Amino acid sequence: QVQLVESGGGLVQAGGSLRLSCAASASTFSSYTMDWFRQAPGKEREFVAYILGGAGYTYYADSVKGRFTISRDNAKNTVYLQMNSLKPEDTAVYYCAATRRTIATMKDMEYWGKGTLVTVSS
Repeated sequence: QVQLVESGGGLVQAGGSLRLSCAASASTFSSYTMDWFRQAPGKEREFVAYILGGAGYTYYADSVKGRFTISRDNAKNTVYLQMNSLKPEDTAVYYCAATRRTIATMKDMEYWGKGTLVTVSS
């Protein structure tokens, strides 16, 4: 069983930045693909970004490309989401998730964190 714990959420003004962290308990953390998802009030959960294990290939949703950066520190069993140029529409609960699959959709995620709330004021 892998436990994921997000942190770093909070209230920020539009144009500001936040860095989210997700600490994982997995001893084989480096082999997991790590994803960030978000769910805005009244909306479905949506994909934000993922990073593969190994070489650390990354991929982003169009809505965050160029503003968000996903990274990982395998020595610390932690994945990060650096969020810059935040917009009010980025307001959501942000979740990290893990899978041992390389190609995966939301339904393929094996483990989920409980989420951290990001609120962007206009």
